[in-house]
Amino acid sequence: MPSGRGRREGAASRAIELPGHGMDTARAEGILTFIGEAERLKHVLRTAWTRTGRQESTADHSWRICLLIMMLEDDLEGVDFARLLKMAIIHDLGEALGGDVPAPLASSAPDKEAREREDLATLCASLPDDLRAHVLELWDEYCAAETAEARLVKGLDKLETIIQHNQGENPPWLDYDFNLEYGLRYTDGHPLLSTLRASVDADTRRNADRRRDLFGEKRSA
Repeated sequence: MPSGRGRREGAASRAIELPGHGMDTARAEGILTFIGEAERLKHVLRTAWTRTGRQESTADHSWRICLLIMMLEDDLEGVDFARLLKMAIIHDLGEALGGDVPAPLASSAPDKEAREREDLATLCASLPDDLRAHVLELWDEYCAAETAEARLVKGLDKLETIIQHNQGENPPWLDYDFNLEYGLRYTDGHPLLSTLRASVDADTRRNADRRRDLFGEKRSA
């Protein structure tokens, strides 16, 4: 029987050659610097809680939108699937520097979009020019919400937020009724999103009813 070393050498000799090419050091370092800075998004907290009561991060939220898009791939017709995923990954990336503004407070922060784009540009400063331009182009497309891909990501962004509110261990002040109106202008414009929305809204109503029953019991005590 070959020794452990022999087995390793045999496996190496049969290694699959992967396609691709090298990269100059400056480009690699720029990308790695950006990835290091993007880690900040893991620490940005949102007004949503997990089922265990841990406050959700923006990175958590972005990841699950991507997972949802992956599950819907066969049902999303006539769109650029790769672009959907890219847009979902970067749509909240500017929050890595400026933090999250909860949806109910968005009207009190009229410059939110401009500040978030400025933060995103700062975050991307180390990237090679082509990658920096691509990230900003995707973010601008998302904010304008004029393409099918952008509108779908907008709608799924709202749905994932509501789904997390429905399954999370939330504080008493969370407003489920707000969620019944949240993002309707994006989710009502697409048959698939409307179907998902109907199910999500049913969960929201059940949570709202349970919350009212609980508060009613407390008031009568």
